[in-house]
Amino acid sequence: MVHVVRKLLLGQGVNPVVCEVGEDADEAATASGAGLPAVFVGGRLVGGLDRLMAVHIAGELVPILKQAGALWL
Repeated sequence: MVHVVRKLLLGQGVNPVVCEVGEDADEAATASGAGLPAVFVGGRLVGGLDRLMAVHIAGELVPILKQAGALWL
């Protein structure tokens, strides 16, 4: 799933940083409702893959990336 997230962000012109986490982080992410992979943009939690795709389909991803300074369009 990390591959899908990375490809989506690369396709938008963003160079994502991927951080691998231990097994304990999976429990914490699940408890917060984010799931793994957990996607952060500008330090804010966007959510898991399903939330990232929903934001992208709704046309909200590019404005979020611009606001965070991750996209220079």
